[in-house]
Amino acid sequence: MAWRNVWRHTRRTLLTVSAIAFATLLLVFMLSWQFGSYNTMINSAVMVHTGHLQVLAEGYEEEKNMRLVVPEPASVAGIVEQVRGVSAYAFRARSFSLVSSKQRTYGAMVIGIEPEREPQVSTLGSFMRQGAFLSAGASNEAILGRLLAENLKAGLGDEVVLLGQGRDGSIAATVVRVKGIFSSGQDEFDRTFLHIPLSLFQDVYSMRGAVHEVIILCSSLDDVGRVKQELSNRLSGKDLAVKDWSELMPGLMEAIKMDLVSGFIFYIILIVVVAFSILNTFLMVIFERTREFGVMMAVGTTPGRLTRILLMESMTMALIGIAAGIVLGTVVTLYFESHGIVISGASELLEQFGLPERMFPDLSLLSSTIGPAVVLVITFFTALYPALKVRKMRVVDALMKG
Repeated sequence: MAWRNVWRHTRRTLLTVSAIAFATLLLVFMLSWQFGSYNTMINSAVMVHTGHLQVLAEGYEEEKNMRLVVPEPASVAGIVEQVRGVSAYAFRARSFSLVSSKQRTYGAMVIGIEPEREPQVSTLGSFMRQGAFLSAGASNEAILGRLLAENLKAGLGDEVVLLGQGRDGSIAATVVRVKGIFSSGQDEFDRTFLHIPLSLFQDVYSMRGAVHEVIILCSSLDDVGRVKQELSNRLSGKDLAVKDWSELMPGLMEAIKMDLVSGFIFYIILIVVVAFSILNTFLMVIFERTREFGVMMAVGTTPGRLTRILLMESMTMALIGIAAGIVLGTVVTLYFESHGIVISGASELLEQFGLPERMFPDLSLLSSTIGPAVVLVITFFTALYPALKVRKMRVVDALMKG
């Protein structure tokens, strides 16, 4: 009976179903787009410098004290290699130092990296705009950011002097030659960082084989939580901490949360509009079929049964619309997941954050179900109000109407 009633007014039913389907399609696509853009943002950010995870000495992230080191990186590497889900790792050491060219002196963060392993955990090599990346076995080479090079008035082949403090408190000083200049698009990064080979850093800064960071790249973002937990368990008791990208880049996490909140506000507005459409449809049904309901109650149909029939009608339309919306939303999302969406006119802004110009949505079980589930719940409660009005109907009044 409910199915037959649904199609008594075909045009009205199709309009209501279309509204639900459109809202569902939009929710599936937009949630997939949001999650995909977040994955792109995170992966781009971690590949610039931090990695998905880092193994650090306890307290190093908060204090940045040069004496807080990972004393035996080789033993940590042995543990990291045993953890499933780790795709690459590398060692780094860092110290804030004075960097002097022939003309100027600036403060910079000097990073010791492994020329062989670093390209596996970061995209630093792809940012080279002049010269080349550090070569394997290099001893006195350096690469620095474009803005730092401009501030120092240093170019390819120029010598720069590094002056800082060693791990043991001694003066650390050396001369390196500029081999390359990189430009990541992130001004703070390009203004602050200078990279030298890790072996040179350990020698100049008296590290005695220690490092400050073990950078870890996971096979996917989904593996980060599990890998972090497993590494934390294996490294317990060694005065080492495992930090993930959200702890290393809290600003990025806050930006994602703010974007999620603004997105959900838009989705709520969309769902409310659809809910009013459904409410209007079923209030019209009640008004148009009042006499019919009176006749049905007069022959013995209980108000409870009428309420169930009306709810079944509303849920039938909702389920048809949601199913159509999921199918269409999945098709649209899969298309753009393969081809991507080019955000034209914002290339400079995206480059500042290390993001590609072409973005891809990421269809997942969560993005394809959370929106439709909310639509279903809202539809049910919206249809519940007019359905419950039937329970208050008096048979005589209903028969006299219409």
